[in-house]
Amino acid sequence: MNITISARNTTVRDSFKERVEKKMHKFDRFFDDAKAFVTVTNEGERETVEVTIKAEKLVFRAEKTTSDRVDSLECVMDSLFRQIVKNKSKLQDRLKASAFNPEYDDAPYQAEEYRVARVKRFPVKPMDVEEAILQMNMLGHSFFVFRNEESGEVNVVYKRKNGAYGVIEAQEDDN
Repeated sequence: MNITISARNTTVRDSFKERVEKKMHKFDRFFDDAKAFVTVTNEGERETVEVTIKAEKLVFRAEKTTSDRVDSLECVMDSLFRQIVKNKSKLQDRLKASAFNPEYDDAPYQAEEYRVARVKRFPVKPMDVEEAILQMNMLGHSFFVFRNEESGEVNVVYKRKNGAYGVIEAQEDDN
């Protein structure tokens, strides 16, 4: 697994890097060729660890904020492991054949069936980002799909947990 560790507003000691690499290599049994991006952020007394694993067409992501970055790392690793095990039946054809040991067959994480309750169609109108945010707020939604009038591409604006807004722009897969 190719691991990239970055830091924001802090420095990462070698001992923590070694711990991250040791923890991340436990996921090698699931993936043939994967890239992991680990970001450590310090905001006052809060340490945030964010891990994104990209393998083929799969993306797993977890983030945790605590007062200690080692605790945050442990929580993130547990969360990622639960995501993989919970969806193992749906992922088995994309993961390594030997990824799951019999000891995990009785795991308490059973994959739920995905049921589409409703399909909604609507016209995607060209507008700028500010207008899309205004439309989203007027509708009382947490996201809004629109065609960006600058690029002509379909984008999504959304409200973030911190109250700011984000824009999702689709791009072709590099794999």
